[in-house]
Amino acid sequence: MTSNIRTIGVSTGGGDCPGLNGVIRGIVRAAINEFGWRVIGITNGFDGLIWPERCRDLDIEAVSGILPRGGTIIGTTNRGNPFAYEVAENGQKVCRDFSRQCIENMKRLRMDAMVVIGGDGTLGIANQFHKLGVKVVGVPKSIDNDLSATDVTFGFDTALHVATDALDRLHTTAESHHRVMVLEVMGRDAGWIALHAGIAGAVHVILIPEIPFTLENVCEAIRRREIAGRQFSLVVVAEGVRMPEKDALGEPFPVPRTQSAGVLIGNAIQAATGKDVRVTILGHVQRGGTPSPFDRLLATRYGVAAVDLIARGEFGRMVCLHGTKIESVTFDDAVGSYNRVDPLGDKVHAARAIGITFGDQV
Repeated sequence: MTSNIRTIGVSTGGGDCPGLNGVIRGIVRAAINEFGWRVIGITNGFDGLIWPERCRDLDIEAVSGILPRGGTIIGTTNRGNPFAYEVAENGQKVCRDFSRQCIENMKRLRMDAMVVIGGDGTLGIANQFHKLGVKVVGVPKSIDNDLSATDVTFGFDTALHVATDALDRLHTTAESHHRVMVLEVMGRDAGWIALHAGIAGAVHVILIPEIPFTLENVCEAIRRREIAGRQFSLVVVAEGVRMPEKDALGEPFPVPRTQSAGVLIGNAIQAATGKDVRVTILGHVQRGGTPSPFDRLLATRYGVAAVDLIARGEFGRMVCLHGTKIESVTFDDAVGSYNRVDPLGDKVHAARAIGITFGDQV
């Protein structure tokens, strides 16, 4: 165990996510109970290191009752890269490097090490600090479950529950009104939420970034259901799907995209089939609210494991879940590579086997 740690900082960066407070709580309680360390909350991503007067001490009382709360008690941002921080000078926006200032402010705060909680971008910044000599460890966070170095990221399970609940509710109203219901969920680069929720929510069409599709094939699946006497259909769309060049009527889609993928696809289905179509965009509803029990447990385990990494002096690493065990990987192995859905994987196969279409030719 390293003996020169007295004070650690904790930062949350990128989009908010159910379970962030659970990680913070796990870090604070483990650091204080196990090692007697002081914990400083670095507010609003790395901004708290640029303006250290905004940081706050986190003790046991500060994290009391936060486990079931969504969001993060220390704030977050997805725009605060201290290596290229956008500021206004003489009426112009310019980028400045505040990384050395951040390191100096860590010293002023007597911060010996830091836990950074975030996704690929935030952990990439943490890795840059590590290469400058900062003692830093990471915790993976993403509702998209798109980090390749861990089997599961906290926040994904809660988002999946929200999306599945929405599909359950849309299912009954779609059937009652003989409509096509299109639900857009998050998933910029990976379609895990759409795939898992689509299977769990008994949808009929799943559209994800990893599988190219055509609107003709989507509409054909809806028509086949209608011929079979099923007058309604559910379509789940990941926000980051790669739109085909043309809709089902041969009309080109606008480039760049002028509307959300869900709206564009819903409008195209209605135009081609004549069906009554309704589009629901879950958006940030998936990010907020009470984390699921699974995410609370995983967040707590990650927080404690991050403190243990610091205690062992294993810096430049990210905690991760492999199977049922909490382990760790280097930042270099953790960032820059996305965990995407395998089009030939067993989950896609299972979806196809029960009759779900992905709008492709398979």
